[in-house]
Amino acid sequence: MKLIFALSLLFSFTTGCKDNTAEKATRPEIANADPVEVSAQDGLERAYFASGCFWCVEAVFESVKGVKEAVSGYSGGHTKNPTYEESNTGRTGHAEAVEVIYDPQVIDFETLTEVYFGSMDPTQKNGQGPDIGSQYRSIIFYQNEAEKKIIQQKMEEIAKDYSKSLAVEVLPFQKFWKAEAYHQNYEKNNPNDPYIRNVSIPRIERFKRKFPQLLKEDAH
Repeated sequence: MKLIFALSLLFSFTTGCKDNTAEKATRPEIANADPVEVSAQDGLERAYFASGCFWCVEAVFESVKGVKEAVSGYSGGHTKNPTYEESNTGRTGHAEAVEVIYDPQVIDFETLTEVYFGSMDPTQKNGQGPDIGSQYRSIIFYQNEAEKKIIQQKMEEIAKDYSKSLAVEVLPFQKFWKAEAYHQNYEKNNPNDPYIRNVSIPRIERFKRKFPQLLKEDAH
């Protein structure tokens, strides 16, 4: 639990926020499934990403022009209606993920993938920063072959910038389970949380410095 991180700050800033429990690789039936395409609603489309703590990822995407909302939740696993506590065990197969609701007239899927890769370490396996465990693994989901091709091309491009191999999974989107209410807009609603101050805010600030041209006016 992220509470562990908060308590650990009393002793050391080097302790991760969660233990690495019961890691499981993505099941073949999930990786080989046909993608599920989510229909646009009111002209808005949806994209799905996982990259460590969803508090961090949600805050990054919500700072981007064209993104109407980012919702924290769980995806990529094999259990129905996962809870935060169940996800923490690593046994559900799910990763903490975000649903990005965006206006395709303002931002496209390719740019969203640039935001994704530009706000994380794509070489870290089963985690991001201090968040360690299969529930924190990095996944980029595709809903159709066009999105899959964009992802593959982007990964080929960025792989040249790293000496280590990329650890990002590419999976067909199946289902997104919305997380509990208190996780939504957590970074915005809990600015004094030790994890937010020491992990989330530094991560989003690094992203903002890297992509100032993509930011909403009130996110600068």
